[in-house]
Parts: sequence; structure tokens; C-alpha cells
Amino acid sequence: MSLSITYKKYLWLCLVTITLVVTGTSCKQKTNETHIHNVLEGMPLYTCSMHPQIIRDKTGKCPICSMDLIKKEENAQKITDIELEDLLKPTNEFVITTVPVTTIKKSSEEISIEALGSIQNDTRQVGSISSIVAGRIERLYVRYRYQMIMPGDKIMDIYSPEIATAQRNLLFLLKSDASNASLIEAAKQRLLLMGMSSGQVQQLIRTGKATLTVSVYSNAMGHIHEAGQETMVATGQMQNSSTTTAPLAIREGMYVQQGQKIFSLTNPAKGWAVLNIFPENQHLVKVGNPVKITPEAMPQKAFRAKINFIEPFYRPNSKTLTARVYFDNASLRIPIGSQVRASIFGSNASANWLPQEAVLSLGLNDIAFVKTSGGFIAKKITTGIRQNNLVQITNGLAITDTVAANAQYLTDSESFIKIKQ
Repeated sequence: MSLSITYKKYLWLCLVTITLVVTGTSCKQKTNETHIHNVLEGMPLYTCSMHPQIIRDKTGKCPICSMDLIKKEENAQKITDIELEDLLKPTNEFVITTVPVTTIKKSSEEISIEALGSIQNDTRQVGSISSIVAGRIERLYVRYRYQMIMPGDKIMDIYSPEIATAQRNLLFLLKSDASNASLIEAAKQRLLLMGMSSGQVQQLIRTGKATLTVSVYSNAMGHIHEAGQETMVATGQMQNSSTTTAPLAIREGMYVQQGQKIFSLTNPAKGWAVLNIFPENQHLVKVGNPVKITPEAMPQKAFRAKINFIEPFYRPNSKTLTARVYFDNASLRIPIGSQVRASIFGSNASANWLPQEAVLSLGLNDIAFVKTSGGFIAKKITTGIRQNNLVQITNGLAITDTVAANAQYLTDSESFIKIKQ
């Protein structure tokens, strides 16, 4: 009965092993491999990566360390460009590898700066409604906060003994001294200055009856706010619900002083996009730069405008510079206080650039792997603008340095690179 191929292989291995032991060369890997190769020429061999003296004709486990056997390569190439001192260097300072490299590119790039901000009221459009005379509010036509008021709308009726007396003086002059045009004209002007309209004065002359109240009209359009809320209105700050839904503090029957500001008006058709510019980008933002504003809650209402004003100071508790973008909100109707994202265009930066993949961020530090003889050295660098997958290099590298094109390839998620300062 003929022996199977596997059994034949086993007998040949036993014969080879006995032969090697007898000749005293069982401890030499090269002789072992030569004998095995001569016996099992053309058959795949498997060995252990940790114990290369282990040779088998099929896959399995290493009898020493229990690792999986791997296929033995016949055409392995010898590495000749690694020196002993390279192997002795700490692994957190020197990396032995062959990866694609790149160099610094000096060019002028168009910069797009990203910024965050919010929509606020245009304070240039904030108006006020004041009492021209002292008196008592007889009737109030404004009923709630944020009520929309148009030019010419009646705000309130004020009873004023002073204006009643001025009306009686005019009627007395018309009746007793009608030829004294100068005094009559002065009496008319007094009534106009006290808040009566020219129509009301003509009606007074025609009827000969004095009215006890004077009406206050709006001279602007906007949402109405009580006096004292100008700061919140101008900056677009949100108020709590108890404040916004509470009844007006101004009531019928209250007395007001001459010149007292009662209401303020904010025009909803005009707005500001107030953008926060971070310190590293402040030198790139100029008045007139084009900008695209995108409301976070309503991206479909994105619009284009330009930087109109840059505030020459830092706001309290802020390290960002504030830029204003004026825009027409009549058709957009973006609510005041909406958060927005902005892309600012039009600035060019001439600098040294590296691909973003060539720079590895370690939190507070950035590094690049500089090519040297036999490997790569991790070197701390100072970066600036990041734009179009490029990183501005401001310090740490020379224009002639060659660095690894992919810095992340030389480390892994569990490694921590320490670099010398």
C-alpha cells in the first residue's frame, strides 16, 4: 500500500531533522532552510516571525510562543540603508521609514476666513417717542411690547393744562385783537411747538373751541419698546419670557414730564450682522471685504454683503474683534438674535505653505517629520492660517527642508510624541 503525500513529507522532515542533528548544524537557520528547500522544493513553507528556526510545511501555531505561522518569503530583500545608531535612537525622536515626502511651497493664496456672529438691530434706525408737554395720559393706543407702529400712527392723548391755556390765548387774540398779526402768529407757533399739528391749530381757529388734550403721533416705523430697553434693543439681546409678555409699565392716567422719553422704535427692515473675528485672522479682515452670511436656522436665506465697519476696540470679556455688516432685512425677515456663520473673502496671504496632511497637531503644539539620513525626526513648528488644505508655516522649518507628506502615517492613535524644544 502506497504512502500518502502528507505522510511522505513527514518522513522526509524526520530524515532531514536527524541528519541535521547528526551533522551538528541544527542550530543554524541558514543550513536548515537550505536542506528543507532542497527536500521540499516548490512546496510552501511557514515559519514564526519571532522564532525563524521553526519551519513547517503547513499553517499552525508556533510551539514556542503560540503565534500564528506565516508564509516564508523566498525573495526577501535585505535592508542596507539602516545604521546601528539609528536603531539605538529613542522611538519618540526618530522614525525609520520610507514614505512620500514634500517640501514647503511659497505662494500667495486667496484666503477665506470663517467667522461666527449674530443678527442685531441697526442702531442707526432706532427712533424715540417723547412727550412734548407735561401732563396726564388720557388715552394710550399702544397695548403691548413689540407692537408694529407706522409713521403717523397715534400713540397717546395727553391732557395738559399748559396747552389748554395756550389755546385760550390764541382764541382771545383772534377775538379781541384780530389785527395784531404778529401776536396771533406767535400764539400759533407756541401751539405747534407744544405738539399740536397745523391741522389741529386750523381746526381750533375754525371751531373756536379749545381741546383739553393733545395727541402724540409716531414719526417713524418700527417695533415699539418701553424707554429704558434701548441697550437690549440695540444689541439684540434676548429678554426672558416674563419681561416680554408682561403688560406695559406706561398706563393711562400716569403723568409724564415735558421731553420725557416714553417709547423707542426699532426698524425691523434694517439689521446688522455682527461677526466675531479671532485674533489670528484680524489682520486679514478689511473694510469692504465681500462676505457671505448664512443664518444657522435658515440657511436658505443666505445673502452676500460686505464688511462696513470694524469696531476699534474689544468688547467686554471678549478676545475677538467685532465687524459689522449692514443689510436690508425687509425681504429676508431674519429674526433679531439669530446666530449666523460668515465666510469673508478678498484677502491674499503670501507665505510658506505645507499640505495639511504633513502637519500633525498634538493639541498645543504642531509638528512635522523632517527627513534626515536614514529616517525622520519630529520637529516642533509654528503654524498660522489654515486654508484650502494648506497650513501656513511661520517658524520651525526652512524652505529647503523635506518633510513627510503624511505625518499621521508615522504615528498611531495610541502614541504620544515628545519633541525637544
